[in-house]
Parts: sequence; structure tokens; C-alpha cells
Amino acid sequence: MLQMSESVPGSDLLLQRMMTLHPKIIDLTLDRVWRLLEALGNPHEALPPVVHLAGTNGKGSTLAMIRAGLEAAGHRVHAYTSPHLARFHERIRLGGELISEQALTAVLDECAAANGTETITYFEITTCAALLAMARDPADFVLLETGLGGRLDATNVIARPAATVITPISMDHEQYLGDTLAKIAGEKAGIIKRGVPCIVGPQRDEALEVIEARTQALGAPLIAHGQHWHAWEERGRLVFQDESGLLDLPLPVLPGAHQIQNAGAALATLRLLEQGEAAFDGALTRAEWPARLQRLRRGPLVDAAPGVELWLDGGHNPGAGEVLAEHLARQSGRETHLICGMLNTKDARGFLRPLAPHAQSLTAVSIPGEGNTLPAEETARLAAEVGHRVGVAENLGEALRAIAAHTPDARVLICGSLYLAGNVLREGSS
Repeated sequence: MLQMSESVPGSDLLLQRMMTLHPKIIDLTLDRVWRLLEALGNPHEALPPVVHLAGTNGKGSTLAMIRAGLEAAGHRVHAYTSPHLARFHERIRLGGELISEQALTAVLDECAAANGTETITYFEITTCAALLAMARDPADFVLLETGLGGRLDATNVIARPAATVITPISMDHEQYLGDTLAKIAGEKAGIIKRGVPCIVGPQRDEALEVIEARTQALGAPLIAHGQHWHAWEERGRLVFQDESGLLDLPLPVLPGAHQIQNAGAALATLRLLEQGEAAFDGALTRAEWPARLQRLRRGPLVDAAPGVELWLDGGHNPGAGEVLAEHLARQSGRETHLICGMLNTKDARGFLRPLAPHAQSLTAVSIPGEGNTLPAEETARLAAEVGHRVGVAENLGEALRAIAAHTPDARVLICGSLYLAGNVLREGSS
């Protein structure tokens, strides 16, 4: 049993220790997960119906809408997502609430004891802890989001989920998942299970072909965008159509044109789960998902530039850059300026290139406290290469004040990394 500190939460101490259990942060295999789950009594086999989600972009938003819909229909829902933004507790929701400090410490401690001195990655052992917590708390549904890929992701241990969902796939994590869209799609499609329906969001042909081949090989019913369901905006409403009929619904509360298709995947999933009108409406009107085109309305950054319209987004790959560019292209009335910080493991050019035509400037910052940050100067250099007018600042506050001094009523989007977004939210902005 870990001895607790009076000043540091017990879960933080356990999580710090778990970071040391494997020399690599990422090492994709399921062997260690199977071993620990066996030692814990196989809690993953005691879960209520599971919806398992993978994809490069949109899986978190889609999960949030599915959860909002199920909860609006009166269901008790557990959810596991990653990464967290401010506190680890965000990753595990039990019955709609973040896991308590007491419950989190208990399951982490139990997993640490069961694992002993065996090698295991941080994500693997914390995923086992999440499964243990969810198995012990009654619920109607569990929503599981993959951390990386799908085939060898630590969440891919459910033998027969109620459904699998694959959101749009683009290039990301190539060092782990492969250097072509087809290879990455093959890893994501690894969550598909024999005979289990698979809901698929919009995909490029190269990715869709891989997914279709996988579903056919496993006899998994395919429910694909553009074939079996459609979603579009019409006269300020969202229209969804599938083989069961037409739905006329409010637009998603989550901003951005891309949320139309994420909502479509969520609605297709809710249809499959035999939900009704309350769930459909709730999915669109009640969903919350921070750091995805989130408008910041309070906090130190807002106070530092009260005339600025301040937004936050954690997107960090080329697909996210295209989505943000599409959103910015629709905006008017204010100049748009970017403050950007990225990790050195990401395709900065690919993310920044589509944004260049839609921003008057980009100010680069390093991500505070992050060892893998791309130095601000390097982010600025790469941004300039793809057409941005660039500057560099020591921190977010300095960047924002400089923009506000020049354009007091600017629209400012802080973007480039979930780690940067988490830093903003930890500082109290919301």
C-alpha cells in the first residue's frame, strides 16, 4: 500500500510511479494487458454493453455525443477517454461523473499490487484500472476510446462489444501505425470484431477500402457514411437519414462544420442501440467536449485581453488542420490570429498549411513543462515555410497581449496540441 503525502493526492503519486514501469512510453502489444487483467480477475468480461471507438479525428467528440444521448434517454453510462487535459480523473467517468480521488487511488493501488514488478506501460496499467473501476460500478453502457491505433491498443480487449465506431482517419503517429493511410486504417480497423456492427464516419477511399475488407472478412455489418447513413445541415437544422428514416434535429452544440458528420456517426450508433427521440436530441444539445473549438469566456487569458474573442482547440494533425481551416473560412467580422504550440512528434507543416490562408498571423510558443515541445522558433520557421506571417513569444500571455495591442478585437485561436490546451485549462480558463 502506498504511503500518502499530505500535500500530493495519492493518485498523483501512484501515476508518477506507474510512469517508471516501462522504459518506453509507447510499446504496442496486448500481452501485458492480458496478463494484468487475468491477475485482476478479468474485469473486462464483467462490463455492460461496450461501444468501442477508434479514429484519428473526431472520436472524442463522437463519444461525447453518444454519451450525452444515452444519458438524456435515462441511461447510466461509463466512459474512458484519453489523454486528459487538466487532471487524470477526466479519463474515467462513472455514471456521468469524473471518478473520485478515493476510487481512483483504490483501483490504481490494486493494479500496482497485482502487477508487482512486471514491465507495463503507463497507458496499459491505467487502462486496466479504468476497466476495473467500470466493472465494479453498475451501468447500462460503457464507451471506450482507443488511445493509439486500435489493433494493439490497450482498450482492444472486449471480445464482443455492442458496436464499434471508426471516425475519420488521417496521417498521425506514423512511427507506430505505419507510413500510409492504408496501414493506419488497418490498425484502426483492428477494433472490428466478428459479427459486431461497425459504424464508420467519412473516410478517404484508401482507408474505407481497408475497413470494408475487414468487415467483410469478419462478417461484421457495416454502417458507413455515404452508403448507409447521411448527415447534413439544412436551414439551420441537422438532417440525418439512414435506412430507418429521416431525423430533423437541432445543430450540434459543439461548434464546427465537422461536428455535423461526428453527430451523424453518433446518431447512427444510437439508432443501432435502439434509442429514441430523447437520445437523438440529447446527443446534439447536451454534449460537452473541452478544447475542441472551445470558446474561452473566463480566466487569466480572457482577463488579459477582454476585447479579444478567444478560442481553444487541441487538434494537432493534418486532418485537424483541415477541419480548423474549414471552420475559420466560415468566420467573419474579426481578424483571426493564431497562437500555436506543438510537439516535436507531430507533422507541424501538415497541420499548419491549411490554416495559412485563414489567419492574419501566427505567434509560436513552446509548450510549458513539456519535454517534447517543438521550440517556438522551430514552429515559427515551419509555419513561415507554409505561408504564415509569424512571430515568437515567450508564453501565451505575452503572445495574446501582443496581438491585442495591435488588434484589440481580434479573434484568437490557441491551437496545435492537447498538451498546450491542457496547460490553458489548468490555469483556470474556461
